[in-house]
Amino acid sequence: MTRERLYLYDTTLRDGQQTQGVQFSTAEKVRIARMLDDLGVDYIEGGWPGANPTDSAFFEAAPQTRARMTAFGMTKRAGRSAENDEVLAGVLNACTPAVCLVGKTHDFHVTTALGITLEENITSIAQSVAHAVAQGREVLFDAEHFFDGWKADADYAFDCLKAAHEAGARWIVLCDTNGGTLPGEIGEITAAVIARGIPGDVLGIHTHDDTGNAVAGSLAALQAGARQVQGTLNGLGERCGNANLTTLIPTLALKEPFASRFDTGITDKALSGLTHVSRVLDDILNRVPLKSAPYVGASAFAHKAGLHASAILKDPTTYEHIVPETVGNARIIPMSNQAGQSNLRRRLAEAGLEVARDNPALPAILDEIKTREGQGYSYDTAQASFELVARRHLGQLPEFFKVKRYRVTVERRRDEKGRPISLSEAVVVLLVDGERKLSVSESLDAQGNDRGPVNALSRALAKDLGTYQRYIDDMRLVDFKVRITNGGTEAVTRVIIDSADGQGRRWSTVGVSPNIVDASFEALLDAIIWKLVRDGAE
Repeated sequence: MTRERLYLYDTTLRDGQQTQGVQFSTAEKVRIARMLDDLGVDYIEGGWPGANPTDSAFFEAAPQTRARMTAFGMTKRAGRSAENDEVLAGVLNACTPAVCLVGKTHDFHVTTALGITLEENITSIAQSVAHAVAQGREVLFDAEHFFDGWKADADYAFDCLKAAHEAGARWIVLCDTNGGTLPGEIGEITAAVIARGIPGDVLGIHTHDDTGNAVAGSLAALQAGARQVQGTLNGLGERCGNANLTTLIPTLALKEPFASRFDTGITDKALSGLTHVSRVLDDILNRVPLKSAPYVGASAFAHKAGLHASAILKDPTTYEHIVPETVGNARIIPMSNQAGQSNLRRRLAEAGLEVARDNPALPAILDEIKTREGQGYSYDTAQASFELVARRHLGQLPEFFKVKRYRVTVERRRDEKGRPISLSEAVVVLLVDGERKLSVSESLDAQGNDRGPVNALSRALAKDLGTYQRYIDDMRLVDFKVRITNGGTEAVTRVIIDSADGQGRRWSTVGVSPNIVDASFEALLDAIIWKLVRDGAE
């Protein structure tokens, strides 16, 4: 059976940039655009030329893509012609093959936000679309606040769509701008629009996640007849974000009724790189990937309960809805105090440690894991530390160096202008190949700001490992999490540290102590030792 073509429109470079705390550089936008093109989306919305220097610079440096590069802007203002509207001109001057023009379709927004008549708004939509079409552009009309507008005055909202359609818009995009419309309503209203005369093959859907239903709302619109879906990588976007393409893409490709009905243009090879794309974007943004993200999260195929792990060993489909590798992810059998020996042996095998069922080290490893978790350790989130515990019991953990002592000091003083400043300093003494190594490090960054005692300790520990130094030169600390596991005066601190290296590997280690510095040092030490083990240091 021939599948219908479904078009994917990515708006990460514009909507994604509206995420609180996100600000792409031009170079980053170019890199993301290339990544999106390799993934196989049909449209890449690059931004709003003229709205800010970064977006304007991007269109001057935009890479050549198979995907249709799209500039975003708004319909002309009332009281002037489309030919003389400088904002509309800025969008067209970006010289992209497609342009997306946003216009109001909710009568309340027209009269209140724009302060113009309903008729003037429809005229602006029609003339703006017609002008862009006359310039040879493929035009998308973003019907802003459409679902709220339909519920307030369906006739007027539809007239706005009709004006854009009759003026030559290739796509009419129904926008749930406030993110408050539930999937059932989205499906019903999309179907009603089609019944009134706007064909489904020109309709797109653009949802926000304010009720946690952006993906479900998008799927409802597609089932009702829309044939373009918009979203962002990792669900970036204003407020709660946009529909998440890293969830939508595999759902459309792998789940019925979509998989057999639609062709998205995403190849199996591209789909297997989806997890990598998701994590590269987080790396660009210096954000910690969401472990619980569907399909691409580190926990998406993690099986903690012993009963689950036992079943997974017999048949992965018992607790997995797809094969993890299909989206470039991997199965994880984490260790915790809920683990059994099936869990343990599977996790050891994933670490490259094949252990027989009758190996006496197995119950000893399991006992230590459960004892340590009772003390506050968490091995389901610190796989590297678990591996070191196991290797120690199996006699497969070399002693690369000894820690003789370490010291951390924090000094608080005032600078020459009387402003309070702090300075952290760490001293670490190691014995490496029989040679005593003393390393001292401060925690000041390039701007002279104190990055804290753990930063100083990390720098000092990794400063001079003698013959092992070359193994850790590409290693960096990417996340640091602290939790108090017991309250009151007997509080115990758990530190989880995420590390990464130049090979693209990422691993987590744990330390526990009433003293946060001791807990941090334990986790830092495990991170380095795991790296040395995995890189084959002797």
